[in-house]
Amino acid sequence: MRIAYFDCFSGISGDMSLGALVDAGAPLDKLREGLNAMDLVTYDIRRRKVKRGGISATKIEVVVKKDEPTRSFDDISTIIEDSDLPPNIKKSGLRIFRRLFQAERRVHGGRLKDLHLHELSATDCIVDIIGTLLCLKILGIKEVVSSPLNLGGGTVSSEHGLLPVPAPATVQLLKGKPVFSTGIQKELTTPTGAAIITETATSFGHFPEMTIDSTGTGAGGHILKEQPNILRVFIGNKTIKPHKGHHKRGSSELVTVIETNIDDMNPQVYEYLMERLFKEGALDVFLNTVIMKKSRPGILLQVIAYPATRERLVNIMFEETPTLGIRFHETERIYLEREIKEMDTEFGPVRFKVVDTDGYRKAVPEYEDCRRIAEKTGLSLIDVMKMLKS
Repeated sequence: MRIAYFDCFSGISGDMSLGALVDAGAPLDKLREGLNAMDLVTYDIRRRKVKRGGISATKIEVVVKKDEPTRSFDDISTIIEDSDLPPNIKKSGLRIFRRLFQAERRVHGGRLKDLHLHELSATDCIVDIIGTLLCLKILGIKEVVSSPLNLGGGTVSSEHGLLPVPAPATVQLLKGKPVFSTGIQKELTTPTGAAIITETATSFGHFPEMTIDSTGTGAGGHILKEQPNILRVFIGNKTIKPHKGHHKRGSSELVTVIETNIDDMNPQVYEYLMERLFKEGALDVFLNTVIMKKSRPGILLQVIAYPATRERLVNIMFEETPTLGIRFHETERIYLEREIKEMDTEFGPVRFKVVDTDGYRKAVPEYEDCRRIAEKTGLSLIDVMKMLKS
């Protein structure tokens, strides 16, 4: 599984993140092509090599060629939702901007829709955030891990005047995440950088076990005397130790199992909950009946997902159920590669899920197509499935 490790020893900002991923191999022309899916004012992306503390790094600059309006959260949401960006990029981008605006609202007050934030509405901020998401997609990254974040110190100038570092919005964004400061009197982790990494990273900590394929170095704006002001990104494959007894067929990958026990929820809610979980990237969702303490009957809700989607699936479970605690653990699964193929049958074109690997072949008709045929012909669903499998 492709993984990216963000080494934030000197903090993180939007342009540092974008610069590091471009430096790691995300082609600038593909990035520009992806960003063109949004209707923004005329701008240009410039890449140049600079040195920070004697280390070569990529500096990305967004040059806006026309005056741009001050934008609210609704304005930015419209730009993203009306674009031709991939659906998963739209969702992640909207979540990041919501994080930013909500953090500012908690600090300065007011209603979310009434906030007009110059720092968070500029074209360069949109390009940094959506560009980072596009680069992760271009590089095939399935999981992001981050080191603890260096916050810096001192003060930073804003439209509200001088603010202490870390800025109040940054503090809101990084609640529950590991941070530190080496005492450097500069803002090293910006609100935009904090929002990006808290949305994309599934965990924070030490360097993960991985095989490194490439590295990228993004340059920060400050030139520091104490250390290089850079963000390093390491790209590679996560190391998965094989277990005895694996079948020779199939591929292995790391997944997260998320689960919780529930004994006080209206059963009608489960259908809606499962739909939300699948929509947000769950690979499988299932319910088991269990007997809990004091002999109370309950439901064990289990979700299988990729690690990158864990945080948002956990949030949905907290939002949609009365649970007070959720467990999760990483495990490995073996799966057979499959593809959907449309085949001609006596009932017309039907989609089949086809597995064809190492001499093993299996074709299973899609349920929705079988159901459609049963409703149209009056045959039983079981008979339709048997006829299509034969």
